[in-house]
Amino acid sequence: MSDYKFDTLQIHAAAAPDPATGALQVPIYLTTAYAFKDADHAARLFNLEEVGYIYSRLTNPTVMKLAEKVAVLEGGAGGVACSSGHAAQIMALFPLMGPGLNVVASTRLYGGTITQFSQTIKRFGWSAKFVDFDDLDALEAAVDENTRAIFCESISNPGGYITDIPAVAKLADKLGLPLIVDNTLATPYLCRPIEMGATLVVHSLTKYMTGNGTVTGGCVIDSGKFDWSASDKFPSLSAPEPAYHGLKFHEALGPMAFTFHSIAVGLRDLGMTMNPQGAHYTMMGLETLSLRMDKHVANAKAVAEWLENDPRIDFVTYAGLESSPWHDRVAKVCPKGAGALFTVAVKGGYEACVKLVNNLKLFSHVANLGDARSLIIHSASTTHRQLTEAQQIAAGAAPNVVRLSIGIENAEDLIADLDQALAAATA
Repeated sequence: MSDYKFDTLQIHAAAAPDPATGALQVPIYLTTAYAFKDADHAARLFNLEEVGYIYSRLTNPTVMKLAEKVAVLEGGAGGVACSSGHAAQIMALFPLMGPGLNVVASTRLYGGTITQFSQTIKRFGWSAKFVDFDDLDALEAAVDENTRAIFCESISNPGGYITDIPAVAKLADKLGLPLIVDNTLATPYLCRPIEMGATLVVHSLTKYMTGNGTVTGGCVIDSGKFDWSASDKFPSLSAPEPAYHGLKFHEALGPMAFTFHSIAVGLRDLGMTMNPQGAHYTMMGLETLSLRMDKHVANAKAVAEWLENDPRIDFVTYAGLESSPWHDRVAKVCPKGAGALFTVAVKGGYEACVKLVNNLKLFSHVANLGDARSLIIHSASTTHRQLTEAQQIAAGAAPNVVRLSIGIENAEDLIADLDQALAAATA
């Protein structure tokens, strides 16, 4: 189906009528296990000699169709859906890392990701180095013999910073390392990391991909283009796997090596499984992704321009504004728009931000983004509160800053709501 345009693929990819019933929508397969045809059939499945269904911690028809659809939309070879965006990040790193190894990550990441990388992965014996990805020399200098991946976000949460993915991918290729791009805020409609040289793409499906605030989910999409056997750095994919009688995943499965390893080893042992009903809801959301993203972007631009000209605001970080230092990257990295998430610095500081949040009527005060509804949060007191003030500022979540996720309502109504709330906050 690769010859079709995005609007067509988001509806028809991985969505053929169910062969058993003719159901036009992918059914929700609420089952734990699957009956084997006979003992030989079961043995072939467990030996990875045949593709099929064994147990829903590993594979489920509904969840597999979702992963297939996202892989098509991202232009990848294959993918695996899992329980959350945070799970997807661990799933992406799991085949690559080991005790004593590290990942080099951008300083401009979601606060929860910074915590996951700086604190939680230490329990696995992994570590992370954080670098400003605008400084490619510093990025290259941070890579050492124990580095196994480079990680960034296409559009960063919360500041809306846009990574120069082609430049970072070129460097990653030079260094012989996979580039992992979190494409949650852009979605494959606005940004195509694999076409720009990324090896792996991760998503929190919870956000724009579902679009209605009903599902927690994640996925990892593999480009299928990285040579895992070019060095001895990735033994999980290139060396014999004891659990499968010495199978070498990359040698045997080629472009699908990472995807099959993530299912046969990652989901088997980590158990970060997505539920089939959640997968179904996400597939419903994907059918309107392009329509929603166009509206999100148009609204975000209108709201950001209004806020930038308001005297009660110090600055707006939206890359879609001509004043943004990252504006020139929009056409190259996100040609259909700079997304719909950005931060706003309110005159009056921390207290004014709290009053703004408390006085809004249309904006919902929640720890989420990418909903059809417009959302707001004061990151310094919530999602980024575990960071030091210096880390908050570096992540774009300073105490005087609120994060806006612009929805698909009427833009004039959103502006009017912000106007009355700012009046109360700065009185």
